[in-house]
Order: sequence, then C-alpha cells, then structure tokens
Amino acid sequence: MNNLAVAFAVSASAHAEKPALYWGDAQFSYAHFARSAAWLARELAGRFEVQPGDRVGIWLKNRPEFVSVLFGVLGAGAVAVPINNFLKPGEVGYMLADAGIDVLISETALTEAFAELAAARPGLRLLVVEELPEHPPTSESFPTAALNRTEEDLAVLIYTSGTTGRPKGAMLSHGNLLHNVDSVREILRVVDFDRFVLLLPMFHSFMLTVCILTPLLTGGSIVLIRSVHPAKAMLQEMLQNQGSVLPAMAALFRVLAMLPPGVELPLRLCISGAGPLPAEILNSFNARHPKVPLIEGYGLSEASPVVSVNPVTGPWIAGTIGVAIPGVEISIQDEAGNILPDGVDGEICVRGGNVMRGYWNAPEKTAETLVNGWLRTGDIGHRRLGDGYYAVTDRKKDMLKPNGINVYPREIEEVIYRFKGIREAAVVGEPCDRRGERPVAFVSLDEGVIFEEKALLAFLREHLADYKLPKRVVVLPALPRNATGKILKTALREQLGS
Repeated sequence: MNNLAVAFAVSASAHAEKPALYWGDAQFSYAHFARSAAWLARELAGRFEVQPGDRVGIWLKNRPEFVSVLFGVLGAGAVAVPINNFLKPGEVGYMLADAGIDVLISETALTEAFAELAAARPGLRLLVVEELPEHPPTSESFPTAALNRTEEDLAVLIYTSGTTGRPKGAMLSHGNLLHNVDSVREILRVVDFDRFVLLLPMFHSFMLTVCILTPLLTGGSIVLIRSVHPAKAMLQEMLQNQGSVLPAMAALFRVLAMLPPGVELPLRLCISGAGPLPAEILNSFNARHPKVPLIEGYGLSEASPVVSVNPVTGPWIAGTIGVAIPGVEISIQDEAGNILPDGVDGEICVRGGNVMRGYWNAPEKTAETLVNGWLRTGDIGHRRLGDGYYAVTDRKKDMLKPNGINVYPREIEEVIYRFKGIREAAVVGEPCDRRGERPVAFVSLDEGVIFEEKALLAFLREHLADYKLPKRVVVLPALPRNATGKILKTALREQLGS
C-alpha cells in the first residue's frame, strides 16, 4: 500500500458491509465510511480548492464522523492535523497559524469559536461535519491526487501535548503510520474480528494508530464509547458491542480494578499507554481480572506512536514497557550518544520506519531530537539485566537533583501509590537554597479518606533514601491533567512558584 487512503479503500472494499464502527445502538459499515470519505475528499479538492500536501485541521469531539473526516482529508491528498477539542481558541489559533491551515473541519458545538479563529487567521474556511450526507453517493471515489501520494509524503501532523513550552508538530508520513500499524498488528496479534474499544480522545496519536488505523486497515471494528461517565454505562456499551481490545490509560484501569464482584470485562486484552502504569494499579487489576491480560506499552507522538509493549503471551513484567515492537530498535544512550550497557540509566532512543520526519517549521528542534539516525525521546530508562525488557525511569526534564544526586520522580510516586487511600500522585522539584532542589509530592485522595501527612512521610521514610523524601505533601481535589489524561507537572510547578 503506497498510502493510507489506498490502504483504507482496499480494506473497505474487502469488508464493505461489515460494521466498521459501533456507536451505542448505531452501526456504520465500511462502505458508509468509504463513500462518506470519498465525498468529503472531492468537496475539499473542489469547493475548498485543497491541494495535495495542504494541511487541513480536524477539530472534533469523539464521534463517528471523525473516521470519515480523517480518510476524507487523506483521500484529497492533504495532510490531516487533528486538534485537541479541549483547547481554547487562542491555543487552536496558534496551531492553525503554525501549520498554515486554511480549511478547518469542525462541528456545530465548537463553531462559536470560529469568528475568533477567522479574525486571527483571515481567509480561514470552515466545513462542519453536519454537512456530510447521511447517505453518501455510491459512485464516489478518491481524487486521483490521493492515489499518487507515496509513503514518503506527509500524512498527519500531530501536535505534542505541550506539557513543556509551545506544542510542536510531529511530521508523520504515510509510511511512518503504515509501518506502525503493521508492527502493532503483529505484536498484538490483531485479527479481523477484533473490536477495539475507543474511549480516549480520537485526536490523540495513541488512539489514531491503535484504535482507528489498526482495526480499520485490518478489517476489524471500533467500539466508540459515547461517554466514560458513569463507568457502568461505559461497561454496558463494551458488553453490548462485544469489545475485545481496550487501549487506555492507567487511570481507567484503576477504575476497572475496583469493579464490584460479578462484573466481568468482555475483553481478550488491555493495553496501557500514553503514560506510566503504576505497579500498584497493575497488581490491583490483575488480582481483580486474572483472565484479562493488562500489558504496558510505551510510545510517543514522534514515533507514530508505538515503540514497545509487553508481549501478549507474556511474561508481563510490572514496571517495564516490554520489548521493542517488530521493525523498531531501542537503545539507551548517554549525552554523547554512546550506547550504555544493560542496567544503566540513560536516554531512551528509538530507530525505525515509525520515526517522524521531523518537527514542522522547527529545524533546530528537529536537529536536537533526530541525532545520528536515532530519535532521542527525552525519557530516561534502561534495559534490564537478564530479561532484556526496558523500563522507563522518568522524563529527562522531570529528573530532580537534590545535592547533585539524580532522583527520578516516578520512583517516589510508585511508593506513594502503595500508601492506602492515595488516588493520584505526582512529584516535582522545588528550588532549595541548601540542597539546590527538593522533591514535593502532590496527591489526591480516595473518597472519604482522612489524610495524615506525617503517616505518609513515615511510610516513605521506610522505603526511600532520605535525600529522596518529599519536603512536603500537597493535597488537591484532583491533579491537573491535559486532554489525554496526562498529569501536568508544569501546572504543579507553577503552584510552587518555580
């Protein structure tokens, strides 16, 4: 397959009348999405004069039309730019300007912001998904321009979450994403009767590759959850539509680990990604659902995004991100780019066909990140002695240095999670005149818990060296998170005034 649009057209032709997506009681066939995407592609090329390589913004909430829009943009030969639907107009405007987006596809619920966006970017044109025909013409096909796109051409521009500074646009080619889909399909043993449960935001790279592209290019299906609240309704949708694979984040698996007796998951596999999976949550989930493997993986937008995962057949090792997926290499390097031996912490570096072409309009950042053929991830970790599994210690930028000694917040957080009554935990550094930096812990609590800071600090003192102990513990109703659920340590540092 030379590009994603062609790959989808082939899959849709082979599975035309099969349900591609379940949405509550509604079902949408492959044929429906193929016709709808082709109609949109021709609208973009005709009425909106979109040329191959033009960037088209996709600003949508989770809804079935996201699939039509994604493949419609690709079918026009354009570059899809999924935009976080939780962002404010000013934040969206930055991406529109940075990516040079002149056409934005959105929905009525979000269009109140369009006047502000258009004022900041004159000439911006809007297409709302409500314009898509309910019954698309059967004779539509993708424009010829789409068929000529190659694996080297840019397909998707994914903006990083911006947890540190302005978000950057990771340039993913058709080949990058097709490579990652093939690797994910192999490592997760995906088959055409799998149904992927999709409940995280569709604009996120994790969902884009694992929950949309992988099932639809394999002939599988998507179970798109209408709302994750309450958990009972979410479970009912999973049961009703027979979901088999659940890619999600650690916070959700914590909820599922607390399900009452008698409520069982209709799944063959769960994958935790888009952030670390605390060992305490993994152990609790395994104890509650021993027949449903929960495997932790690792990835980043710049790698399309999947890099590694614990093998489906095991062993599943808590606190690890498993092994590299097929066609991808991982190395642990020091600052100078030297490969470090097993057991030694260094920067996790990735090489393979899934690695981005670079950052959009940011050659200096690209040069800092793509070095000697390797993607320097900014994450610290090591390859374990004996089993060869990889473990992430922490983000390079989150590492603390009290008295000049390296301290990884995740190590402290893992111990905090073991203290009864802790729902969330995050550790950041606070400037200290005497030590240079001291850890501070932020936590939120389970409902009804009476918290004693001294008791937690005493517990931590039993398990951590003194220089790793938090200076204090700050209790919040909930820790700040971005749209994909990742804890925003930048916001926590701001509370400290650092």
